[in-house]
Amino acid sequence: MGVAPAPPRTAPPPVPDRPHWLRVARETADDLATDAVAREQAGKAPFDEVSRLREAGLLTLLAPAALGGGDADWPTAYAVVRELAVADAAIGRLLGCHYVLSGSTRLFAEPALAARLEQRSAAEQWCWGGGIARQEPRLTLVPSENGYVLDGRQSYPTGVLVADRLVVRAVRADTGEPLAVVTDPGREGVRIDDDADPFGQRLAAGGSVEFDGVRVDADEVLGCLPLDEDLLSPAASLASPLGRLVSVQVCLGLAEGVLAEAREYSRIGHSSWHPDRPAGSPQDPRTLTEYGELTVLTRGASALAAEALTALDSGLRRGADLTYDEGAEISVLVAVAEAAAARAARESTARALDIIGARSASARLGLDRFWRDARTHTLQEPVAHRFRDVGGYFLSGEHPPFTLPT
Repeated sequence: MGVAPAPPRTAPPPVPDRPHWLRVARETADDLATDAVAREQAGKAPFDEVSRLREAGLLTLLAPAALGGGDADWPTAYAVVRELAVADAAIGRLLGCHYVLSGSTRLFAEPALAARLEQRSAAEQWCWGGGIARQEPRLTLVPSENGYVLDGRQSYPTGVLVADRLVVRAVRADTGEPLAVVTDPGREGVRIDDDADPFGQRLAAGGSVEFDGVRVDADEVLGCLPLDEDLLSPAASLASPLGRLVSVQVCLGLAEGVLAEAREYSRIGHSSWHPDRPAGSPQDPRTLTEYGELTVLTRGASALAAEALTALDSGLRRGADLTYDEGAEISVLVAVAEAAAARAARESTARALDIIGARSASARLGLDRFWRDARTHTLQEPVAHRFRDVGGYFLSGEHPPFTLPT
């Protein structure tokens, strides 16, 4: 009797690559664009939008393939955020902050704890919200018999209304040590208030969170949040530019998005300038000049962002071999990109309204949402201090301070 042949081996499914995720991002952005004006004007908590991101597989984009994730790198994640921000800047920002906060497990937790959290997050497709920037008054973490107790109240600009997990900054009451803490927003003692009421970024799901005697297990404390780069390895100091580069992508998405929409209106003759000439045509020099200036401004900011991203990606790959001077150079390049992208977003979203003229005041068109989103974002993520960082580095080689985004 012969031996039965072994069944053929089934090859594992291929891991999605960068072109796949960019295609998914464009499809999701197109979906968000179809009702962007109506959704923004309604201003409801974006549970439906998060469901769209989850169904597209974008919430688990950075998780390893072995855990069911997209196995993508940070450059791909940034490209996805920017693509979405063109259509809906608030959702692009929400997703970008989700990437930073979910990725904080790798940055601050021990490898075994980080792996456990990431595995469960990927399996259950958690959406992460909160923030680990310094705020006053501080949240306090009091040691207890079985872990800790978390108390206090703080406001966060993104994610808390729709989050499956919150990552927050708390100070240990007995030592004053700042810690990153992850908690379930459904836990007893957590209350989330939809009280942000911003005039822009209305779908970023910001709000206030009150912690009243909330239980925190020992394995829910990710690790220490250093106060400055002197307490960090060069590789760990990249946590700051890693998060801040999300803001760059959101600003660039806003600038590109408003110019794309304004161009469509100009092409069909909607402009207040030169009433005797077809608006937006080669016979309308002021319109052409405005679009030319804003295109140069936005593409210049995009080029600076690409330079910063290349440097950051190289630094991440160098890992423990990265030096302090190299880390400082990366941080400065991101600061330059932040300043340029913020300016491009503010100018493009304001001047595009002037190009279109009185029609841009129509709530039906919703062009004002770009300006409101850009202005709110640049208020919440101000870049004035970035010029000081760049100037200090240029003049004396001073390393920028370690700061985490809101």
